Amino acid sequence: MRIARFTTKGGEPQFGVVMGDLDGYGQLSEDATVVALQGDPLFSGVNITDQVHKFEDVKLLAPVIPRSKVVAVARNYAKHAAELGNEVPEEPLFFIKPNTAVCGPGDAIQRPSNVEDLHFEGELAIVIGRICRDVPVEKVKDVIYGMTVANDVTARDVQRRLKHFSQAKGYDTFCPLGPWIETDVEPEQLAAGVRIQTFLNGDVVQDGSTKDLVHDIPKLIAHISSVMTLLPGDVILTGTPEGVGPMEPGDEIEIFVEGLGALTNKVAQR
Repeated sequence: MRIARFTTKGGEPQFGVVMGDLDGYGQLSEDATVVALQGDPLFSGVNITDQVHKFEDVKLLAPVIPRSKVVAVARNYAKHAAELGNEVPEEPLFFIKPNTAVCGPGDAIQRPSNVEDLHFEGELAIVIGRICRDVPVEKVKDVIYGMTVANDVTARDVQRRLKHFSQAKGYDTFCPLGPWIETDVEPEQLAAGVRIQTFLNGDVVQDGSTKDLVHDIPKLIAHISSVMTLLPGDVILTGTPEGVGPMEPGDEIEIFVEGLGALTNKVAQR
């Protein structure tokens, strides 16, 4: 099931189920629709209404606005760690992005005036479905609500100067999420390999697979939940493959994750 958050012209944000076939490039069929839901399905379940919208008539928003936090995992692909001259950590290395960094499909990634080297990082994201702590590896799938696509936008020059992640990755709009949450993906599928690609102005700049994760999804959630309580709607960014690089105002960046869809944003100068 694809759970989206959307608006119609003049309407308030609401949740819906996206119906339609998804092709191998993450594009929906022309007859796709969005069936509106009552309430937030993360908390109240999937309560379908009789409101049906053509997909082309809605504007998608970030499918989840974390009430608490975004936990992002660093250096979780060996080749990405190597391209930036870093060691692969023996245990998951993670940091917090504020929920105010979240934006949705089609929203502009705003490059701050003090940033000169703005980078894309295409990633698979996990959405947590319930309050949990100290989750055993074998129980991880019980706490996953679904998965979506993310861009862990980074001010690389700020990161180099300050030598830490929080400010460099925490600006407003530095965590695009979308286009929806897919609730039917299992961790075993990711271990077998799900393709992640990033396109900069239509050119492939990242092309990786989740089978190359250093620390897989069960280990990530088990480890993070041993440190902090995870809440419904928390998002975990699982790391980026090699090929990260700069993007400039006016550029279009698209992140595609096989089976999940494509997240597209443009870059603007703030």
